[in-house]
Amino acid sequence: MAEDLSVRGGWQGWIDRGREWLPARLRPGTAVVPVVRLSGVIGAVTPLRPGLTLAGLARILERAFSVRNAKAVALLINSPGGSPVQSRQIYLRIRQLAEEKKLPVLAFVEDVAASGGYMIACAADEIFCDPSSILGSIGVVGGSFGFQEAIKKIGVERRLYTAGEHKATLDPFLPENPDDVARLKAIQRDIHAIFIALVKTSRGARLKGPDDQLFTGEYWAGDRSVALGLADGIGDLRSTLRARYGEKVLTPLIAPASGMLAGLLGRRAPGAGALALDGLAGLPDDLISALETRAIWAKFGF
Repeated sequence: MAEDLSVRGGWQGWIDRGREWLPARLRPGTAVVPVVRLSGVIGAVTPLRPGLTLAGLARILERAFSVRNAKAVALLINSPGGSPVQSRQIYLRIRQLAEEKKLPVLAFVEDVAASGGYMIACAADEIFCDPSSILGSIGVVGGSFGFQEAIKKIGVERRLYTAGEHKATLDPFLPENPDDVARLKAIQRDIHAIFIALVKTSRGARLKGPDDQLFTGEYWAGDRSVALGLADGIGDLRSTLRARYGEKVLTPLIAPASGMLAGLLGRRAPGAGALALDGLAGLPDDLISALETRAIWAKFGF
């Protein structure tokens, strides 16, 4: 019997020493909270410059929710919004994975989680922010320009041929038609209603403000957002996770492939411009993309 215990003790020693060679995140009992960074405009800024999309994030999200020993998944969000469709699809995928893996989701807002950025934040079980973070903008916006007078001045005649009474709706080279505007606003109201329902479902009784305040498209700084129930507290990722899961909690960043291998596979890291690959060929599109992105961020003072 003593010999058996000795043998067992020897094996246990080898096992314990073997564990020391394992990466920290694979050791039993280690708390791990994988982090996914969601930064930038949502959807296509220009046709050739996609921002955050479900297609671009699907594998990253799946990897994050599959990390061994994960206690939760953290989202670092810094987005002024964008496409309502992509925002909702990303939201739904996060919720699906959270339910499948039985993992809580914690969102940490950096500069901005507004409009579609806030919709994605609502996928988290809890939302934390900085006192100077901007949250909210629960509304729908669309815009265009009218060039009909400009083309007259330079002697250009607009020739447009359509089949379908409303095919040329809101054409920027034709005078604005009030009926077209009314139809657009009706669509916006439908999308707005979907957004409101999503926020109410996600935040529930934590929402403290009246509908005619919360859902007007207005946005607020961190402390006011917490008071209105749009966020759960003031806190940064590192401090919050250490307080909750211990000082030794590991927070690996789950990022897309980058570097030489990604280049060989035809992939680029998010935000990488075409100038690095195509010389001056991408300059006009890069310039338009930069101006549009800047305009979206500027709405929130950034």
